[in-house]
Amino acid sequence: MTQPFSVAPVLFETLPTQSGYHVGVAWLNQPQALNGLSLEMTQALQAQLNAWEADPAVAVVVLRGSGEKAFCAGGDLQTIYKSLPAVPTHDGWANDYLKTFFRVEYALDHHIHCYSKPVVCWANGIVMGGGAGLMMGASHRIGTPSTRFAMPETTIGMFPDVGGTWLLNRMPAGVGRFLAMTGTSIGVADAYALGVINYVLPDTAWPELLNRLGTASWGQNRMQNDAVIHTCLEALGLGAPDPGPLICHAPEMARWCAGPDWYQVYQTLTGLHGSDDVWLSQAAQRLKKACPATVALSFEMLKRGRHLSLAQIFQMEYTVALNATARGDFREGIRALLIEKTGNPKWSPADADQVDTPLVDAFFVPPWPDDEPHPLAVLGY
Repeated sequence: MTQPFSVAPVLFETLPTQSGYHVGVAWLNQPQALNGLSLEMTQALQAQLNAWEADPAVAVVVLRGSGEKAFCAGGDLQTIYKSLPAVPTHDGWANDYLKTFFRVEYALDHHIHCYSKPVVCWANGIVMGGGAGLMMGASHRIGTPSTRFAMPETTIGMFPDVGGTWLLNRMPAGVGRFLAMTGTSIGVADAYALGVINYVLPDTAWPELLNRLGTASWGQNRMQNDAVIHTCLEALGLGAPDPGPLICHAPEMARWCAGPDWYQVYQTLTGLHGSDDVWLSQAAQRLKKACPATVALSFEMLKRGRHLSLAQIFQMEYTVALNATARGDFREGIRALLIEKTGNPKWSPADADQVDTPLVDAFFVPPWPDDEPHPLAVLGY
């Protein structure tokens, strides 16, 4: 099956199967923007997922991106940038677009984690930021040789959100901190070894995957349907790939990233810039260019989120996201890397040794009125 033609930002199909059930397929349809996620797209996805979940004829849901370059490279930063005031107000509650966008996006991501039916994610190409948020809650996460996964938010004055705190904290010791602070991208081998994806298929396997889902024997039992999908994916799979560079360095990361002091870890990692290992050297250089305040924040998020529930993670991330995007660093990061593409953001503070505890603690203060409930209280605890 080829991609359906339409200008809608998200496309939906309900495909019949030989067993009488249906497969719901959602296509993120902004390939020219690497399927960057907008408020309109999250609202459309949430409404359709609700409808498919309530429909007993739908056995499984599949998520994928249009085009071959990306599943989803993150949020629609062009639209987000337009919502930011030229002079930061430091009031995250004043931005109506972002407080709605994060509320809808995080509720959608949480819903995928808790969805009552199998969710298959075809995560080929670039999977970053908001795309990772959609993918990580899926029950069956498919990578391909083209998959590149990253949470690179510190490079634009943000932190790994959309449940990133949950995912990164469940990686081997030091690895989550390394990825959060440096924003390093990893390929399919490392993503598979870390459990970010749990199947590896050829980039060309999409038509055959749909064919097998269409001829499979579906029913009402969730466990049986999960097993049906597993059988389909195993038959098409490439098997476990050889270890990638991150897994090869994982034992060292446990040492480099140990301890409660973010700045000590920062100094250790940036000290790798002269390494003979090009992959490590590039990670160190990327960290040196990242926003100091949100590098420290990302470290702190993982500390505070270690023992929180999934709902509490999203609630904490919502508070922090509103405060982070209200700072000048966020606007400056998008400007320098994506709008004007000068590549030279002017961070405030400019140096890591100028980031203090009060600055980081301020990110965690709810910006909405004291007498209002948390906007994501509906997720529970």
